[in-house]
Amino acid sequence: MNRIIINVAGASSRISRHIYGHFSEHLGRCIYGGYWVGPDSPIPNVRGIRKDVVDALKKIKIPNLRWPGGCFADEYHWKDGIGPRPGRPKMINTHWGGVIEDNGFGTHEFLDLCEQLSELGSPRCEPYICGNVGSGTVQELSQWVEYCNFDGISPMAELRRKNGRENPWKVRFWGIGNENWGCGGNMTPEFYADNYRRYAVYTRKYEDTTPFKIACGPNSDNYRWTKVMMEKTCSERGNNPDGLALHYYTVPGEWGHKGSAVHFNEAEWYATMHKANFMDELITRHCAIMDEYDPKKKVSLIVDEWGTWYDVEPGTNPGFLYQQNTIRDALVAGIHLNIFNNHSERVSMANIAQTINVLQSVIFTDGDKMMLTPTYHVFDMYKVHQDALKLPVHVESKTNHTGPSTVPAITASASEDDNRKVHISLTNIELNNELPVQLDIRGIPLKYNGGTIITSENMNDHNTFEQGSKVRIGEFKGAVTSHGGRYTLNLPPKSVVTLELE
Repeated sequence: MNRIIINVAGASSRISRHIYGHFSEHLGRCIYGGYWVGPDSPIPNVRGIRKDVVDALKKIKIPNLRWPGGCFADEYHWKDGIGPRPGRPKMINTHWGGVIEDNGFGTHEFLDLCEQLSELGSPRCEPYICGNVGSGTVQELSQWVEYCNFDGISPMAELRRKNGRENPWKVRFWGIGNENWGCGGNMTPEFYADNYRRYAVYTRKYEDTTPFKIACGPNSDNYRWTKVMMEKTCSERGNNPDGLALHYYTVPGEWGHKGSAVHFNEAEWYATMHKANFMDELITRHCAIMDEYDPKKKVSLIVDEWGTWYDVEPGTNPGFLYQQNTIRDALVAGIHLNIFNNHSERVSMANIAQTINVLQSVIFTDGDKMMLTPTYHVFDMYKVHQDALKLPVHVESKTNHTGPSTVPAITASASEDDNRKVHISLTNIELNNELPVQLDIRGIPLKYNGGTIITSENMNDHNTFEQGSKVRIGEFKGAVTSHGGRYTLNLPPKSVVTLELE
C-alpha cells in the first residue's frame, strides 16, 4: 500500500500564487498569432489582443506573466517597441527562426495584456519584465523602470504620457538579465554578479512601487553559480536580489535528439518522469546553498523557465519550438507543481515555458481557432492551491526503475484554503497499473467532497484541431473510503488527481 501522511495542523507557510506563473517570449507563434492579432483582425480581440486566449488564461487565474524573453530579452531594446506602431523599427529575431520582428507588440501592448488578464476584484496578473543586460545598458533598464513606474515629472514619464498612458503601471517584478551564463552574454558568475549589483542600483523604487529584483540564477545543476551569486550579492550593503532564477527543462533524450512529443515508447515515458523528478533534487541542493548565506530566506528561488522540451513537430520551423502536448506532459506538470508547492518556503515563483504554441504550452492557436492542452487542465485543477496554506506531506510510494535510477510512482502536495477546505493533488506515473493509496490525515477530522482527474487511455493521447480534445479534465469517480481519519482509494494509471476534503 502506498501511503501519504498529511498534517493538517502543521501549516506554517503559504503557497504563493506566483508559483503558477507563465512565460511568453517573442518566439515562434507565442506572441504573434498567439496573443496578438492586431486591432484590425477579424479574430475577436480587444485592442489587438485575442479575447479567447485572455478568457482561457483568466479561468486558470494566471498570476503573473514573464516577458519579453528568454534569449530575446538580451537583444531587445524597449524603445523600439513604443510609439505609433507603423513607425517602430523592424529587426531580425536572430535567436528564433531569423524572422522579422516588427515590434508591433511592445511595452504598452504587454501591459495592456496583463491588465486584461486581471479579474476585477481579484489579485491582478502581475507583469514580470526581463531587462536587457547582455547587449543593453544600465541607463536603458533604468529608464524602462522609470517609464513604467514614475508618476512625476521626468523625460520617461512624459514620454509615456505622450504615447497615450497617463498613469504608471507600477510594475513590480524585474529580471536583471536572462541566462547570462549562456545566450545572455556567456558570463562567468563573478562577472555577472558584479553586473547585477551595478544594474540593481539603478532599478529604482518610484512612489510606492518597490522593484522585486530577480537575478539570473543557475542553469540546472550549476551549483557553483548559486554559491558565487549568494556570496557576492548577499551583504549588508543592500541591493541584494529578491529572487534568484533557476532554469531547468525536462528533456527525455539528449539536446541533439530530444525525442518526439507524440511518438515515444514506454522507456521514453519513464525517462521523462525521471527527468521531471530531478527538479526536486535541484531545488533541494540549490536551497541548501542559499540557506548558508540567507538563513532567513529573504531571497526567493524563482524557477522562471521550466517544462518539457522535445524535437519540433515535423514540417514546422525548427526555430519556432512548436511541439505537441500529451498526457505525458500533464504528468510532468503535476509533478513539477507538487514539487514547487512542497518547497514553497523558498520557491515563491515559477513560470512554465511557454504559454502559447511554444514548448510545453497550455494553449494552441491556429488562425481563429484555439485549443486547450492537457497541461492547461493541470493548471486548472491546481489553481485551488494558489495562496493557500501549505500542508506538510510525507509520501511513501512504490518506485519505478529507469536504468540505474529509481523514481517514485506517486507524488503529492496538499493545501488548506481560506474556507478551511483541504485539497490534495496526486500523480501516478504508472502506465498500466492503478495504485492503492492510503491517505493518513492528521490534525482534524475531514469529510471527502469529491475530486477531479486528468487521464487518458493511451500514453500518446493528445488534443488536435482535427480530432478534438481526447485529454480533458473530468470528475474523479473512484471510490474513496474512510475510517478513523484514513482514506483509501485507487489512483488510476497515468493520472493527475485533485481531491477536496473539509
